Amino acid sequence: MAEALNISVAAAPRLQRGWRVFIFFSCALLLTGLVSLLFADLLWRTGWSAACTVLMVLFVILFLFAAIGCVHGLFGFFLRTFGDDRRITNLKSYHDQPVDGISTAIIFPIYNENVVRVYEGLRATYESLVKAGQLDRFDFFILSDSTDPDKWVEEERRWYDLIRELDALGKIYYRRRLVNEARKSGNVRDFLNTWGRRYRYFICCDADSVMRGETLVDLVKLMEAHPTAGMIQTVPALVNAESLFGRIQQFANRLYAPVFIAGLNYWALDLGNYWGHNAIIRTEPFMQCCDLPQLPGRKPFGGQILSHDFVEAALLLRENWEVWFAYDLEGSYEEAPQALIENAQRERRWCQGNLQHTLVVFAKGLRGVSRLHLILGICGYLAGPLWLAFLLTFNWIYWYQKYTGLSEIPVQSFNPYLSGLSGTAHALLVFVICMTVIMLPKALALIDLARDWPRRKAFGGLGWTAAGVVGETIFSTLHAPLLMLWHTRFVVTNLLGISVGWATQKRSADGTTWLYAAQRHWGHTLIGVLWGAFMWRLDPSLFWWFTPVLAGLALSIPLSVLTSRRSLGANARRLGFFKTPEETRPPVELVSLRAQLRIHELTDDPAPPRPHAGLAEAILDPYVNAIHVSLLREKQLNPVYAEQFSKFGCGSESVQALGEKLLAEGPDKLAAGERMQVMADQRVMVWLHQQTWQRPGESLAPWWRGAILEFSRRD
Repeated sequence: MAEALNISVAAAPRLQRGWRVFIFFSCALLLTGLVSLLFADLLWRTGWSAACTVLMVLFVILFLFAAIGCVHGLFGFFLRTFGDDRRITNLKSYHDQPVDGISTAIIFPIYNENVVRVYEGLRATYESLVKAGQLDRFDFFILSDSTDPDKWVEEERRWYDLIRELDALGKIYYRRRLVNEARKSGNVRDFLNTWGRRYRYFICCDADSVMRGETLVDLVKLMEAHPTAGMIQTVPALVNAESLFGRIQQFANRLYAPVFIAGLNYWALDLGNYWGHNAIIRTEPFMQCCDLPQLPGRKPFGGQILSHDFVEAALLLRENWEVWFAYDLEGSYEEAPQALIENAQRERRWCQGNLQHTLVVFAKGLRGVSRLHLILGICGYLAGPLWLAFLLTFNWIYWYQKYTGLSEIPVQSFNPYLSGLSGTAHALLVFVICMTVIMLPKALALIDLARDWPRRKAFGGLGWTAAGVVGETIFSTLHAPLLMLWHTRFVVTNLLGISVGWATQKRSADGTTWLYAAQRHWGHTLIGVLWGAFMWRLDPSLFWWFTPVLAGLALSIPLSVLTSRRSLGANARRLGFFKTPEETRPPVELVSLRAQLRIHELTDDPAPPRPHAGLAEAILDPYVNAIHVSLLREKQLNPVYAEQFSKFGCGSESVQALGEKLLAEGPDKLAAGERMQVMADQRVMVWLHQQTWQRPGESLAPWWRGAILEFSRRD
């Protein structure tokens, strides 16, 4: 049986893969060439110049980006219509693959996250595995890189509460690193160095990930059925959006992604990509192949690789391991930012990481398809500044022709059918073709939905879905100019050597205030107003052509505020706009997650915690202190962490002195790093717990007397 499976799932022959890549990108290049000829003819008819050469080059590059997206939609639509025999899930026999005795780790790397949301997502996944009857084959790991002492203590306390409620001692583990080297990739590497060889596979989740138990088991079976697969990436569905912006993004993801990813799988096949989470990875080859190098030069391009996922997939492929997209495997979920500004902050990090790949593209030994994945990721952020350059160049040409007094010398079109068109009609033809290329994948996704009755019903019906596509298109049109300016700024700041920080991603729908929006969007508004005034003065008819770009900029403040509102998102859902299958037929895992979050919302103290509440809890509360100290003690006994504890000075007299200062003067007198040093020393933490309860009150800082009084009242 195993031999038959191995033969059936053999990777596509190199020649077949090469032809698929050639055919796919040749279609995009052919389309680009034909439309570029029309555009070049338009420029030639109105008088060529050096600026026209620049405009022509920019047009070719930008249209190629659009053509590649269009061809993804076209190929994906035809594959979904007529069938795709090169899917990794194509063989139904993988369901019969035995998984007895196979151990898989499910890891959640976190960094100063909303602890309740992370743990309830883990709970939903855990309970789904229990329901599937496959829990014994999986272990869960919470891998914390949190630098906030309050988060550290909350993570430990809620971890212990969770394993008590689920009776999951020995199934759910918690580990916090003392030294946060190499961010998320370093966190994963630290886990693998310590526990990796206990597990044949590991599934990397994000802080907001939820996965169905059957999906997790299917991923393991697929890896067993495909022994040459090093990684299988699911396509996570966006869920739980509440704001209008979040629901629009969620709707677009669920409607358009199936067609686009099917097209991507056409040419990628077993040379796919990795998106950093909700993927299963074969542990041993990952440990051997994916230790990321430091890039040469200074930040932001040099140093540690930020967007590690693309590079890790490329390194696996270099060693002839396969990377697949399991794009038709349901039951993989994630969340996304719910406001324009928070989404842009995430884009800022991704931009720097993808631009770093300009150095990786030329790395020795990478597969050609891996270089394509990296280049397409880079181009996603270069499109913004290139589009801005195209618009400004066009404005310059128009102004120059109108105000220099030079007369135009029109010439005949190379095509006799176009000779009868005026310059305006010719420009309109090019514009209509460009819009068709951009909009065609959306239309095909809608047709694909119309063919699938159960899926159509899950979206709320074809009529409401079509209305949602119109609404999403209007919003995307207004949003695109903002992304253009944001991406331009991100690219320019990276070129100037300004590096991005490591901040926690905000996913809640709290709403953007008018003041905050004005602070972040005043530049966009000013540019939109001044640019619009210039265009009106230049030519009122041209102004109306630029209205979508100008409106998105000029209206950026109300657009940002209103789309961040939870109330507008709820109203849209009530009316039937932007519905997704996970809303009309919510899976059990998401229902459980929402129920648990609602319980916390009703039962947890809504008042904001006092400063250093976590530190006080870890020292004063005997229950929390015991959890904290026991985890530290367990780590100190592990030789892997001996060097980290030594770096922190644990057990030294200097840390003991910091503990004394903490009692005598209060936590405000210690720097953040000093407080972390104290919390990392298990002997000092035991001593602090004893001293706070045994010392006379007058020998303690006033802050401690207040904390003890508050704790006593709460108890």
